[in-house]
Amino acid sequence: MAEITTVGIIGAGTMGAGIAITTAMAGLPTLLIDRSGRALEGARARLDAYLGRQVEKGRMTADEARTASEKLRTGVSFSDVATADLVIEAVFERLDVKTALMAELEPTVSRTCLIATNTSCLRVSQIAQALTHPDRFLGLHYFSPAEINPLVELVRGDQTAPEAIEAAKGFLATTGRIALQCRDSNGFVVNRFFCPYLNEAVRCLEDGFGSPAQIDRIACGLFGQPLGPFASMNIVGAPVMLHALENLVHLGALYSPAATLRELAAANGKWALERDPPSLAGRRADIIARRLRIAVARPVRELLAEGVASPADVDLGALHALRFAVPPTQILPQEDMDTQALVADAMCRFGGA
Repeated sequence: MAEITTVGIIGAGTMGAGIAITTAMAGLPTLLIDRSGRALEGARARLDAYLGRQVEKGRMTADEARTASEKLRTGVSFSDVATADLVIEAVFERLDVKTALMAELEPTVSRTCLIATNTSCLRVSQIAQALTHPDRFLGLHYFSPAEINPLVELVRGDQTAPEAIEAAKGFLATTGRIALQCRDSNGFVVNRFFCPYLNEAVRCLEDGFGSPAQIDRIACGLFGQPLGPFASMNIVGAPVMLHALENLVHLGALYSPAATLRELAAANGKWALERDPPSLAGRRADIIARRLRIAVARPVRELLAEGVASPADVDLGALHALRFAVPPTQILPQEDMDTQALVADAMCRFGGA
């Protein structure tokens, strides 16, 4: 694989624009492609606003910001990325959309060009089926906001060449990202347990155990994270969350979207969060904590058994992508105990709570 000195990004939406900021900030000539002129204008404005904040905070000079801004060029045609050493697609999370893009893109780039997908839940190897040379294809899953979140899941497809992985590792280091290497699997590492965790929080709400803000408070205490599941979903967006779960639902019941989440996604709404909710204690708080632990522990146990990633990398992902202060692997021994306790609690429901 060629040394990565020029990067092409397909898709100027939330993720594509964020990735473009990371590459431009690293001094790499970046070609951002989208058929929507409005999306390209928005991405340019987002970069310049980000650079402006860096100057205001004294993290870079005005000259450095100007240089970084000049690293980004935009276009509407795949031919604009013909000379790129790496092309990352960041288009809508649907298999048919991504495979159609790959079939159109591959003939326009050189044989040594590395091609990556920013998919969050689809199998990298499924997308690779649209390519003539899948050995140069891999996953680079950034987390939102990409310009701030340091973690990137580096996903090895079934036919990805070792040289492609090494080239991608070098690129991520150049752009100041933390690489979490993993094997191809739906949801990879972080979304494999984060999606059912968020979904279970909604189910706790539906079952009447607490309000969104109360459940968030328990979750933050449980995992030591700054934002609870409902606050996180308000940032990610209910439609995005629902779409991710629908791509993972075949993995089991934990991924079946909660009815209330479906309703909120249809309305493109947000969860109402009280500023200072009454504290929960006793059985209700215990049940919420147990259910959230199980929703994290079971997917983690499964992905470890499948060899998707190492325990250390699971904890690395939780720390840097989600800011979990409590490592997910630390709660694995509690799962069986929690499951038994939930059965007992279900038999008496709220009695004595």
